Amino acid sequence: MTVRHRARAAAAVAALAAVAGLAGCSGDDGGSPAGLAAASPATGATPAAVRSPGTTPAATPTPADDGPPSARRRLVRVTRLTGSLTPKSVVASPTGHVVANNMIYTHTVSVFDADHELVTTLKDRVTPARFGFDRFTKPVRGGPVEAAFSPDGKHLWVSNYSMYGPGFSHPGDDVCSPATGVDRSFLYRVDTSSWRVDGLVRVGSVPKYVAAVPDGRTVLVTNWCGYDLSVVDTASLKEVARVPMGGSYPRGIAVTADSRTAYVAVMGTTDVVRVDLAGIRAGKADADVVERFSKPGKGPRHLNLSPDGKYLYVTVNDDGRVAKVDTRTGRVLKRVATGREPRSATLSPDGTALFVVNYESGTVSRLRTRDMKVLESKPVDHHPIGITYNPATDEVWVCSYVGSITVFADKAT
Repeated sequence: MTVRHRARAAAAVAALAAVAGLAGCSGDDGGSPAGLAAASPATGATPAAVRSPGTTPAATPTPADDGPPSARRRLVRVTRLTGSLTPKSVVASPTGHVVANNMIYTHTVSVFDADHELVTTLKDRVTPARFGFDRFTKPVRGGPVEAAFSPDGKHLWVSNYSMYGPGFSHPGDDVCSPATGVDRSFLYRVDTSSWRVDGLVRVGSVPKYVAAVPDGRTVLVTNWCGYDLSVVDTASLKEVARVPMGGSYPRGIAVTADSRTAYVAVMGTTDVVRVDLAGIRAGKADADVVERFSKPGKGPRHLNLSPDGKYLYVTVNDDGRVAKVDTRTGRVLKRVATGREPRSATLSPDGTALFVVNYESGTVSRLRTRDMKVLESKPVDHHPIGITYNPATDEVWVCSYVGSITVFADKAT
């Protein structure tokens, strides 16, 4: 990491510690004594990700606070990473690291630094008994789907699609329900100073999206096959509540800066629901903490909340639209087309631009959040599915289902 990157990373950590956690971007959908094994690229155990021939890192992008707002910038391709990647999601940390979750296809998490170099590869093989789950004494494997960094960047929370091995007989599927009896899975907590797991939490069936609540006390996980939301206490590493979402296939999560409210996209419906996190902590009944909030369209998938909390941006996968929602009323203010099957999205730190990956179009689009105008669309590899904005470098990372990550600079024009 360059000196400038380190300085920006330190500033980002301080800012996040003072206010809120950094939200990541999502995709779709064992044992070391310390838990998650970390394979160094130098050992050759896991081939390192490599840049495309002929590509070189671009100059360090101009920080957003030193130039025009992101809505007045453009995407400039920096590099393309390949290798042992099957990325379903990517997420950036306050320190400039970016992790890619390779799910069940390689059972790994790839960790990159701000200079696009592969730092380490984490294997998902664990022995749950070593973390207090005495029933599971043999090594098992997960399937890293999504991840979120803690607000201070000291931990990474990784959801696992299913667990595979002794004690698990009914792994998950994309078509399921609470009645199908799919095994419950685990959320891993990874110490980012060592890149090893230091805790497990058993959550619901086929956990997908993960959100670290800004106050650092709670992590939220949507359980695809359970139709519910796991609420995890970070101090005790326990699931303290599991709340039905009132519909099938909950996915994206966005949390308010005051940590009192969460929004959840229920992808099997047309609904985004609002969850009273303060009410859950106070012991209110499930029926009293969840309410239907907005109907942005069929198949709401990914959520982003504006920095001021006034607007919610929703990718509506089945309708091929991106919606802007008023958080005071739940009213849809505008719906725009960015491409076929918009999946994941990420906001620029200043909130002026929203970046969306269009799965079937093979593109990433920049929208101006003020009026939802599509400002540009850039081609990426087939089936882009995850995206994140790295605030330490002002870069947009896009991962594609085919096994690559394309990195763009958010560059002043």
